Amino acid sequence: MTQLDALKRHSTVVADTGDLEAIRRYQPQDATTNPSLILKAFDLPDHQPLIDQILAEVAAQVSDPDTRIEQAIDRLSVAIGAEIAGIVPGRVSTEVAARLSFDTNASIRKAHDLIGLYEQRGIGPERVLIKLASTWEGIRAAEILEREGIQCNLTLLFSEAQAQACFDAGVHLVSPFVGRVTDWYKASTGQDYGPENDPGVAFVRGVCDTAARHRYNTVVMGASFRNTGQVLALAGCDRLTISPTLLEQLSASTDDVSLRIQGTDDYLAPQPALTEAAFRWGHNQDPMANDKLADGIRRFAADQDELERRIAAKLDHVG
Repeated sequence: MTQLDALKRHSTVVADTGDLEAIRRYQPQDATTNPSLILKAFDLPDHQPLIDQILAEVAAQVSDPDTRIEQAIDRLSVAIGAEIAGIVPGRVSTEVAARLSFDTNASIRKAHDLIGLYEQRGIGPERVLIKLASTWEGIRAAEILEREGIQCNLTLLFSEAQAQACFDAGVHLVSPFVGRVTDWYKASTGQDYGPENDPGVAFVRGVCDTAARHRYNTVVMGASFRNTGQVLALAGCDRLTISPTLLEQLSASTDDVSLRIQGTDDYLAPQPALTEAAFRWGHNQDPMANDKLADGIRRFAADQDELERRIAAKLDHVG
């Protein structure tokens, strides 16, 4: 048995990619996308006919240049998500643009647009997770969407305050990051970390423990892995979203995989819900979380900008 097969006995494996061939090969339950992965998918041969088709449709149907680009990105993201949904048995996460991370109402409108595009392709909201940054505004948007029956994946999660606010809001799934947390500590301390003293692994284990002890219904999905050691150290986390490179390494190894995160019978009462002020103060007190949330939003926004530039160039050619 490969490590990947063994890992699937402990955690639900999610593919962190838009590469259809990789998804077919590793047979994950779900798949996640983000602007960076959509940008990479833009160059994959599998997607070229679909990209050409969508851009031709948008060029023919939309006259305003700015609206054209926005429509092209939304339709492309959903079209790739729909192709992925045809492969995985579970759900596809589709991200709201990073530039909307501090605008609750705009995030809700965009989520509705994306769900509407999925429904046009015959894919109901039960197959989709709307992905939002774990800002105060993003969490409030998720809270409203969840009440409407649109479930969400809260990403770029680096602090206990972010996790608690997501639990309070009753969001379906949170994606605490591993690798980016560890990157920050390595840069700050100059130390290397093994799986057992890895600060990113410790952070995600803490989120899992809080969810279990207080019986929150939110699914915890470890994300942003740098190596298989980090992945295996979180065996037993509800879900783990893993890149094709690491999926390949796990599928090539037959070493043992042990359960590292287990449930608990030591339950505690739910914690008092955080106010906005308490959330902002708690997050502010964690320098790593402050840095990495801001950096993550900027990185996703930069990839979105690059995707927009490339789509604009292709639309000019189509037009």
